[in-house]
Amino acid sequence: MVLEKLSSSLNSALRKLLRMPTIDEKAIKELVKDLQRALLQADVKVDLVFELSKNIQKRALSKELPPGITRREHVIKTVYNELVTVLGEKTEVIRVKPGQTTIIMAIGIQGSGKTTSCAKLAYFHKKKGFKTALVCGDTYRPAAFDQLSQLAASINVPIYGDPSEKDAIKLVNRGVEQFTEEKYEVIIVDTAGRHKDETFLIEEMKAIERAIHPHDIVLVIDGTLGQQAYIQAEAFKEATDIGSILVTKLDGSARGGGALSAVAATGAPIKFIGTGEKIEDLEKFNGPRFVGRLLGMGDLTSLLEKLKEAEITPSKKEAKVFLSGKFTLLDFREQIKKMGKIGPLSKIFSFLPGVANIPEELKSMSEEKIKRWEHILDSMRTEELINTKLLKRSRVVRVARGSGSEVKEVRELLQQYNMLRKLMKGMRGRRRMKGLPMMPGGLPDLPLDT
Repeated sequence: MVLEKLSSSLNSALRKLLRMPTIDEKAIKELVKDLQRALLQADVKVDLVFELSKNIQKRALSKELPPGITRREHVIKTVYNELVTVLGEKTEVIRVKPGQTTIIMAIGIQGSGKTTSCAKLAYFHKKKGFKTALVCGDTYRPAAFDQLSQLAASINVPIYGDPSEKDAIKLVNRGVEQFTEEKYEVIIVDTAGRHKDETFLIEEMKAIERAIHPHDIVLVIDGTLGQQAYIQAEAFKEATDIGSILVTKLDGSARGGGALSAVAATGAPIKFIGTGEKIEDLEKFNGPRFVGRLLGMGDLTSLLEKLKEAEITPSKKEAKVFLSGKFTLLDFREQIKKMGKIGPLSKIFSFLPGVANIPEELKSMSEEKIKRWEHILDSMRTEELINTKLLKRSRVVRVARGSGSEVKEVRELLQQYNMLRKLMKGMRGRRRMKGLPMMPGGLPDLPLDT
């Protein structure tokens, strides 16, 4: 899950507030201290943390409550709004028009994950139906062309490059001209990794920009930098017209909150975040939705977008049955086969409200174990999938033999299935709060097709 440690700390602080009998000044000050601790551990700048804390405390203690909500809800809404302000309220995208060529130029310092991010951007736009190509403009790093070529081959996207050419401007120009003539709609240019103090490379970057006139320049920033990302973003912003920020390595970074808040402070829009090592682990950044996930309120809209990208189209009825906890093993089998196209369960759970309440053994479920579950479920009879009470010892033994599993694995599957059903039922009933994605632990109405 993205920023799991920060999300867990923020969730703990809110759950602690929800359990308090009364929400008075003491309770709010305790919440603010917990929030400060969580944000400082995520390397968010001290002055920003205290400014945010001051705003939360002032607004949370406001005597006049908005109509229709309790003090408790008002406090949570205040926390949500302040965090959205820090990370950016506007959602910005790279604008690509069908039938027209859009040139995207990627820049960043060495080791930021820029080359991999270029391939992720190519895959992202290809999945959207755009004719996409890559240009390797890195003439300094010996393995740059080989790395990008391997990534391009894995997603079946053409690449232009020439390891023998030392003039990056000529190289990039030729690549862009070729793909433009061939009517490619998205051309992504990978440039050499740079350092903010390397004047020559900064000048070369400017020269490439003047040569190819990119529609969008994407600065790739390593999320493990924490608040140091501000210095990097500011230096590049002064050197070129940055149109987008892509923050990488947010899946395992304890300092990602600091990086995101630091970048947002420069005024440059964060448009994408890297959420894992796989080529599909790239998300459009949406500040309000992202904060909703951090606070355990879920982000079902983004989950539905991922389902569509994976060509999974659950009906409203299917989704409601599953999310209400009234699903059978037959329903469960069909859903895990579909969800396998998105990624591990931990990624899917990160989009659901109340993720902090999900048992660790479910969140950390490996893809290999899910595959074993599929074999076990495929070995069950239809009546057993519909009614698990039929699965007495003799049937469990038969299913284990038929799937090449052990009896304890079949029982573990049944235990996890019941745990998930109970969890989903528990999520139902928490009511939606006006102006928020969802109260922690609640489930909203789903905007699915019937």
